[in-house]
Amino acid sequence: MQWNDLSNSPCNLCPRECRADRKAGQMGLCRADDVIRVARAALHRWEEPCICGESGSGTVFFAGCNLGCVYCQNHEITAGGKGRPVSVARLAEIFLELQEKGAANINLVTPDPYVTDVAEAVLLARQRGLVLPVVYNGSGYEKPEVIRNLAGIVDIYLTDFKYMDPVPAARYSAAPDYPEVAKAALAEMVRTTGRPAFDESGMMQKGVIVRHLLLPGHKRNARAVIRYVYETYGGDVYLSLLNQYTPFDRLREGYPELGRKVTRREYEAVVDYAVDLGVCNAFVQEGDTAKESFIPAFDGEGV
Repeated sequence: MQWNDLSNSPCNLCPRECRADRKAGQMGLCRADDVIRVARAALHRWEEPCICGESGSGTVFFAGCNLGCVYCQNHEITAGGKGRPVSVARLAEIFLELQEKGAANINLVTPDPYVTDVAEAVLLARQRGLVLPVVYNGSGYEKPEVIRNLAGIVDIYLTDFKYMDPVPAARYSAAPDYPEVAKAALAEMVRTTGRPAFDESGMMQKGVIVRHLLLPGHKRNARAVIRYVYETYGGDVYLSLLNQYTPFDRLREGYPELGRKVTRREYEAVVDYAVDLGVCNAFVQEGDTAKESFIPAFDGEGV
């Protein structure tokens, strides 16, 4: 595993390149220092069907995030810093414990701040018997060179593509460069994983799923994301169109336009657009998924 010029101290692991001296205890913009922090490690059944299956995805929620969207449903851990410290060796054990519990895969949620250590833990776990596919579940705001170094370590990318419009990217994530960064990262994800592959039960073994969370009043942005992904990659990338945006109280001041749920009409218009475009490989959501009850308890389970 050659990380070349990538380092977490001074940190240049993500497009922010904040240069924090994390080994000296300084926190980066991701709110992470040099210690891996995990908020929860448990079977999770609220992912796409080909990821969670019947047994559940072995999901590991890491604390901190390099993007920090104002509407994040995992705000408690991404911005609040909640999480228990673990070593690389303990993280490898957690992966193996999830495998013993019947997990369909190992699902790494926002591993970006610790990516070099997480990669080391995956390799260590494989030496000790880990055979499950590894899922990288991130924001899409990644460096291509980081993705390149994860070839052979990560099997599946369950990645967000939040914005094709730099205006909301700047307003909600302080990342006006998000569209171009996400395009470059996605290209590397597809290159390193290849075409999607599934086992006999329909569980994904390798490939890329691009998630897009529809924000209230942002159908145009959603259509642009769908069009770009489909016209660029066709059936080589699965789309997952999410209607689960949750309007938290903390958004009432400062972001009043985000103070409501996505309407059924808004979501159906976006799904219809994808169908009319010719998208076949896609997941959609039904019913009222915009509930805080869908957010797991970040209580240190399994850590």
